[in-house]
Amino acid sequence: MTLNLSTTANTGAGFFLPDRFLKWFTGKGWTPRAHQLELLARSEARESTLLIAPTGAGKTLAGFLPALVDLERRGRKKAGETRRGIHTLYISPLKALAVDIHRNLSVPVTEMGLDIVIETRTGDTPAHKRQRQKLAPPDILLTTPEQLALLIASRGAATFFRNLRYVVLDELHSLVISKRGHLLALGLARLRRLQPKLQTIGLSATVAEPDELRRWLVAQDGTDAKAGLVTVEGGAKPEITILETEQRVPWAGHSSLYAIHDIYEAIKAHRTTLLFVNTRNQAEMLFQELWRINDDTLPIALHHGSLDVSQRRKVEQAMAVNALRAIVATSTLDLGIDWGDVDLVIHVGAPKGASRLAQRIGRANHRMDEPSRAILVPANRFEVMECRAALDANYLGAQDTPPLVEGALDVLAQHVLGMACAEPFNADQLFDEVRSAAPYARLSRERFDRIIDFVATGGYALKTYERFAKIRKTADGTWRVSNSRITQQYRLNIGTIVEAPELNVRLTRGGKGANARGGRILGRIEEYFLETLSAGDTFLFAGKVLRFEGIRENECIASDAAGQDARIPVYAGGKFPLSTYLAAEVRAMLADRSRWKFLPDQVQEWLELQAVKSVLPHMDALLIETFPRHSRYYMVAYPFEGRLAHQTLGMLLTRRLERAGAHPLGFVATDYSLGIWGLKDMGQMIRSGVLSMTRLFDEDMLGDDLEAWLDESYLLKRTFRNCAVISGLIERRYPGQEKTGRQVTVSTDLIYDVLRSHEPDHILLQATRADAATGLLDIKRLGDMLARVKGHIVHKPLDRISPLALPVMLEIGRERVAGEGDEMLLAEAADDLIREAMQ
Repeated sequence: MTLNLSTTANTGAGFFLPDRFLKWFTGKGWTPRAHQLELLARSEARESTLLIAPTGAGKTLAGFLPALVDLERRGRKKAGETRRGIHTLYISPLKALAVDIHRNLSVPVTEMGLDIVIETRTGDTPAHKRQRQKLAPPDILLTTPEQLALLIASRGAATFFRNLRYVVLDELHSLVISKRGHLLALGLARLRRLQPKLQTIGLSATVAEPDELRRWLVAQDGTDAKAGLVTVEGGAKPEITILETEQRVPWAGHSSLYAIHDIYEAIKAHRTTLLFVNTRNQAEMLFQELWRINDDTLPIALHHGSLDVSQRRKVEQAMAVNALRAIVATSTLDLGIDWGDVDLVIHVGAPKGASRLAQRIGRANHRMDEPSRAILVPANRFEVMECRAALDANYLGAQDTPPLVEGALDVLAQHVLGMACAEPFNADQLFDEVRSAAPYARLSRERFDRIIDFVATGGYALKTYERFAKIRKTADGTWRVSNSRITQQYRLNIGTIVEAPELNVRLTRGGKGANARGGRILGRIEEYFLETLSAGDTFLFAGKVLRFEGIRENECIASDAAGQDARIPVYAGGKFPLSTYLAAEVRAMLADRSRWKFLPDQVQEWLELQAVKSVLPHMDALLIETFPRHSRYYMVAYPFEGRLAHQTLGMLLTRRLERAGAHPLGFVATDYSLGIWGLKDMGQMIRSGVLSMTRLFDEDMLGDDLEAWLDESYLLKRTFRNCAVISGLIERRYPGQEKTGRQVTVSTDLIYDVLRSHEPDHILLQATRADAATGLLDIKRLGDMLARVKGHIVHKPLDRISPLALPVMLEIGRERVAGEGDEMLLAEAADDLIREAMQ
């Protein structure tokens, strides 16, 4: 028996909800929600759909309901029936999320008695299980973008996916904004070719531009095709507060350790607390400090991407059964995971984005009708304003998800090679297939052909080297992989995440030196950090203080050094840029005194003193302060455009100041300001007309000055290294071995120099420049800022440091530029700075 339920969907369609589903809902005391029914109706009408809903709205069940109903309708496999392939593919950005969904989805499937097999397939899945899945596929496979790329590059892909009906894409807003999203879009394009009737279901939190995601979900054919849209309004407003503390909020820094006792008290007052930080070294530091003051021996755990998978799984299992009182985590847990009874989220440090904050605080309570509770702990005084802006944005429902960008060329090169590994391809057909993926919808045939040539020869400057010839054109005009070794290497090196080179950290049970044997692996740590250590040095990792014994092959050998001080490892990953929205809100807050009443007294006093001693930045102007100190001369600018844009601005300004004779010694950038110091009085040079603010900050610095700097800097080489690895030009892994970071860097540096000299328009150099412009340099944002402040630059000459300049002045010494007098730079005492600025 089935029960017909009508729906208010735009399609006007009705549908049949099987009786066992209705009984299950009733037995739980639930009623199917309107958006769950509407999504089911649209799926029955063969429409791909995007569901946008707040945390706790039942997105996951809604996304799987069409597949579960269709599988129940299909019934059990009959005797003699040929083996079925995958019916539904679920793709998530996190391995941990796939594991969580498997556990949660298994509950209704079991309780309804559905004959459905659900399995996960991630990088943590053993090889024997992945091989078995190809021979006996489950009905529903929960996986990641990288595993999909591997599956479609297999010779049996057509058979494996022949019964595929649905692809469910969870946390779609997070998937599509990176190169992983580009790889996934190309994978979907191939799935649509293998199964033309394929339907996609996108699940997303609220985003700024939903139409971008709607296009991403369906094949693009020049008609602006879009998936359907179901939007869930409402949800309980979160209860967010900024930490109130008796402690003085620091002027600079990112650790928030001043508030450690307040954080600990909040943990004690709640059942389970999830503490989010932005970087892995912050996670290590916070976890260590919490254990140091944990007089109540509360169960507190650590979770980040460098930890060994077994340790992460233990933490996840403990969360699921509510065995932990607190978990310190990075972005590894900030998506739709629903583990345990989390009733408080503490965000340690500013969130850097309103949408990211909304995503993370949704982990508390994780129910649509109950408010999430969150506490923001700013690390410094500027972050107090940023946290206030993020809090206000959350209540207003403001979104600052980044816009989508054109598909990356290095990712396309990797995909082209993968398709050759699967089967010989026709270039015309593959071009049409690639252009159906939204990120590549505007790809020109000329660029596509250059990618084909790159995969086939390495490009003009490298075509004499046989090892770069990955594919060959055959007599029938198709392209096929050169040999089986290429296919094997492709499988070992697939993916778009290029981490800093890492080594296993093995905790030895005894003995000293790199020859010590035995012990368990704690996780992986960046190689460049370990290269700074000498035997006997101590460092913090996996919540432990370790003594560095040495390096053996691809392993760091360490021993327990409990009770000693530690050097803190600095991780390359995990730092988020300040969003444009929050940056604008902080500028607006500074310019509007009526908003200061929502700030702590000590921050209000700081801003009031700035107004007396100098001036406050205007909303759409650029404030430049100059002042002398200890025989040095300083210039501080307040663009509020984020660290990446400020670092680029600092490099370009110091070049111009060098030419102007100001003899800059160095610069330091924060998310909010930029400080430059030198040997000449820049304030006097401005007043006398020798130095023009208009010319100094002219937009033309993004032309020849930028090109000249990039030609000299290491930055493009580092970016090229990543592009070379992703494109397959340089391979990191070989059967049974892996190149060290040093080996990869040497290889890519040599190739980079060859290409720049002999083929400067090489397709991989084009990809490198595009990456640098949108990522490490933030050129568009810098260009927008220079255009905004044109004609609105305010110079304020001072005879001493201003209160607002204090945070960036405390950062001085961490970055330098080559130039006259560099060796004369003196370290300044923090207490002297504070006394001078605030007296």
